[in-house]
Amino acid sequence: MRIATWNVNSITARLPRLLAWLESSGTDVLCLQEAKVAEAQFPFDELREAGYKAAVHATGRWNGVAVLSRVGLEDVVKGLPGDPGYEGVQEPRAVSATCGPVRVWSVYVPNGREVEHPHYAYKLQWLEALRAALQSDASGDRPFAVMGDYNIAPTDDDVYDRAAFEGATHVTPAERAALASLRGAGLSDVVPRPLKYDHPYTYWDYRQLCFPKNRGMRIDLVYGNEPFAKAVTDSYVDREERKGKGASDHAPVVVDLEL
Repeated sequence: MRIATWNVNSITARLPRLLAWLESSGTDVLCLQEAKVAEAQFPFDELREAGYKAAVHATGRWNGVAVLSRVGLEDVVKGLPGDPGYEGVQEPRAVSATCGPVRVWSVYVPNGREVEHPHYAYKLQWLEALRAALQSDASGDRPFAVMGDYNIAPTDDDVYDRAAFEGATHVTPAERAALASLRGAGLSDVVPRPLKYDHPYTYWDYRQLCFPKNRGMRIDLVYGNEPFAKAVTDSYVDREERKGKGASDHAPVVVDLEL
């Protein structure tokens, strides 16, 4: 079974590449982030023709998450129980579903913007709500993973230059402590380093030639419980999908399971 996560940075802009990638990669389940489209405009028909059902939580604008599956799609839950919301609005940042023998959550963790910004406090509150919400799935016997754009680099080795992020979000002790709390809930990072590259980043800014210069970050993560982690046979970052015209600024992260 092949499972992946990908921040597509607008499914409308990326749809031709997405459909081609699903076919070429042989992915069974894909967690998407930043759909940037209202649910009514989500390309259900095109994905259905490709063999995928979709569970979507999206309202347009900047957020929106989805789970695509060709191995079944049951027990869909939209939103995060205990979501603290931002400025009175609960944003579409989480959706979960059971896909065959596996349960997955697709998450788009708040960016945080700046350390002193209210969005940073919201980010930490949201991560705590995530930890509390996933405990029952994480502790069960069924393979389970929380996949998506975490907007956190787990270690200094997960950014191209730690000095370049001094005083910025994505690398602060509080954010990394939130990741540690997920691990404390029984999850582990199932995509180890190194992979096919010395620095398997998953995100490169569009600006300042960051991708050609490999000035990236590893912020798209797959955290699985013990049954999930034990089933992993391979994993990789599909860096090639970041290349070329019309690419997202994130690359897919792919995990193979033997179940």
